[in-house]
Amino acid sequence: MPPPELPQPPDPEKNLKPLEQIVEEVSLYPIEAYEFIHSGLAYTVQKKHGDRLSKKTDPKKITKEEQKSYHVTGRDLSEGLREFALLRWGMLARTVLRRWNITRTEDFGRIVFALVENGHMSKTETDTLEDFKNVFDFAIAFDENYRIPSK
Repeated sequence: MPPPELPQPPDPEKNLKPLEQIVEEVSLYPIEAYEFIHSGLAYTVQKKHGDRLSKKTDPKKITKEEQKSYHVTGRDLSEGLREFALLRWGMLARTVLRRWNITRTEDFGRIVFALVENGHMSKTETDTLEDFKNVFDFAIAFDENYRIPSK
């Protein structure tokens, strides 16, 4: 998924649905979950493509073709969201996500595709919800494999 921080200028004819309306229509996840996915996408893109991104002086001048080159797969994004959650909440990451009804990587995908369908994110022709299926087990990824960072 291309990063939300590098959008093309909005198409004035295309009215984006407010995030609150998407949350109400999907009715599975709170708005904080969508905001987390959005921030986590930016984190993942920066982590994966940081060298190339840092060379851009004005991210708003990135062309559609350049934006496509910053693509991350569903697997990449799921792993990035895991890391982002652990950085943000540490051992409480799984608890926070569970409170938002996010208990599997497929939940990440459902939120991403709700944002895509409503113009808040974009995808390539090959991106599917299946890309998010069983990327990792939450219990193992957030509990068993968690290591407290040392300085």
